[in-house]
Amino acid sequence: MAHIYHSHQHYVESYAGDKTDWQAAIWAGLIAGAVFLVAEMLMVMTFMGQSPWGPPRMIAAMVMGKGVLPPPASFDMGIVTIAMLIHFGLAVIYGLIFSWIAHQVSGLNAILGGSVFGLAIYFINFYLISPVLFPWFTEAQNWISLVAHLLFGLTLGIAYAATRDHKPAMS
Repeated sequence: MAHIYHSHQHYVESYAGDKTDWQAAIWAGLIAGAVFLVAEMLMVMTFMGQSPWGPPRMIAAMVMGKGVLPPPASFDMGIVTIAMLIHFGLAVIYGLIFSWIAHQVSGLNAILGGSVFGLAIYFINFYLISPVLFPWFTEAQNWISLVAHLLFGLTLGIAYAATRDHKPAMS
């Protein structure tokens, strides 16, 4: 009677050989950027009683100048378009940087790392860059901006971990 031997390949959840998935990095940045923007606009409106168009105007002022800052904090297609180009451009850049840093870590570590990354972006942008280049952002040094950046990083980590091309090592 012949014995049949089955070869079983076991997959090891190792990310050590993974390369940065640049396409996943771009998508993760766009997804996290959208979540951030919606969350921040809703929180500004809900918790501060202010117009949701204030944050996009602050972003647009980075290239359009202080003249677009509220008041009025109303919708303006040109201002919002510029704000979206800046915001999503930065979100993609942050997605690329984060993915390059975190491409060899597990999903859970990518999520935790993304959260730390989001907080780092907040502190660097609001306490180092803004006071020098964009002083109007100092008025947004608050818990809403902090939570929005934490949410950005968390979403960035989740989105990258979920969309990257990972090939488990075989042992």
